[in-house]
Formats: sequence, structure tokens, C-alpha cells
Amino acid sequence: MTGRLHVQNLSLTRLMPSLKVQSPPVESPNLAPRQPVSAIRLAQGSYHLESLFWGLTPPWLNVLDHAPHCARAETLSSKAMFHEAFQARRCVIPVSGFYIWKIMPRSKQPYLVTQVSRSPLLLGALWCRYHTTLTAFTDSTALISVPANACLAPLTDRLPVVIPQHALATWLDPDSPIEAVNALLMPAPLELLGAFPVSKHVNNPAYQSAACAHPVGPMLQWTTSQEP
Repeated sequence: MTGRLHVQNLSLTRLMPSLKVQSPPVESPNLAPRQPVSAIRLAQGSYHLESLFWGLTPPWLNVLDHAPHCARAETLSSKAMFHEAFQARRCVIPVSGFYIWKIMPRSKQPYLVTQVSRSPLLLGALWCRYHTTLTAFTDSTALISVPANACLAPLTDRLPVVIPQHALATWLDPDSPIEAVNALLMPAPLELLGAFPVSKHVNNPAYQSAACAHPVGPMLQWTTSQEP
């Protein structure tokens, strides 16, 4: 499962002309958990881009290091930490890509996963609110993971769920039937995503060079010759 995001040069207003930017977008070539991340939520009938803490912190969480940055789709209904948020507080995290690590015999090779067209990806997530005082609060979020599709399964077993733009209203609206929301918790279409190896410098979250996204090998992507 991904533990780093690539968030650079996103044309979100082109993707969503009605988007209201509440805070400057958080950008990073190597964004790690326990950091602010930009998320899109629905409020008063409008889409808002806001900064959230990446690591779900419900009010009863005592140790910040235990804040999960990902939630498995299969446990959203059964785990108390995720159940209420999934029912009523869903969001998407727009990214230009995300990192995964392929386990090798003696090490792990990082890969950057992007949309093949290099358009932004909208990653499904949930959020919660923790009040520090009667008027002050912190909002936090966790990505949702699903099984990897057949194209990227050789690299990893889990990937963040990608919410199609046409399904954004269904995903973000807390009044959407839960059956319709659950139907979106599917592996990405085979032809949507590609992944290429990148430098192991990305293993260090302090490494913030644009070189994080430079390929060091060919892209793995689905081709028509792979169709059954």
C-alpha cells in the first residue's frame, strides 16, 4: 500500500471549474504521512479544496503515531475507527501520482504510479474532526485501499482506490446510497494506470527533489496484447 504521494502541477480548476480553493494547495514530489495534504470535500453544495492532516485522528485516539494513513476497503464497515467516517464523511485527495514499493530479493524498488495520460488522479479517502477546544478543531484523513488490478499486481497487492470524475458527486455526497458508494470500491481499470521505477532516494521522506519522479526504467502498463 502506498505511503507517499506525488502532488505537483495539478490543473484542478480545469478538472473541476466550480472548485472553491479554501487554502493553498499542498504540493510535494514526495509527500509522507503525518503531513498536511489537500483534499476535496462537499460543503453547502459546493466542492472545496482544503488542507487536512494525513493520518486519521478520531477524538479517542491517544497516540498520534497510531493514526492510520490508509484504511482497507474490506474493513470500512466492521472497524469502529472507519465505519462512521465512511458512512458520512468521504473526500478525495487529488494527486499527480503515488509511490509503491516492489519487494525484491534484497531490497525494495520504489515505483511511481500515474495515470497513463498523466491527468490528475482522485484518490478515495475518508475524514474525521477532532475538537481541541469548543471552537478549534483539526480535520484528518486516511486513504482507502483496494486490491491491485492485474496490471500492477506484480508490483504490489494493494493500491489506493481511484474515484472516476463522473462518480465524484456520488462519492462525496453523504446522502448517497451506501450500495452506490460501495460499488466504487473497485480496482482501477487495467488501462488507467501505469508505473515506472524511480530512484531509491524517494525512500527518504526528507528528499524533496523533482528527481523523485524521474524514471529509471520503462513504464509498466496494460496493452491490448494482454487482453484475454
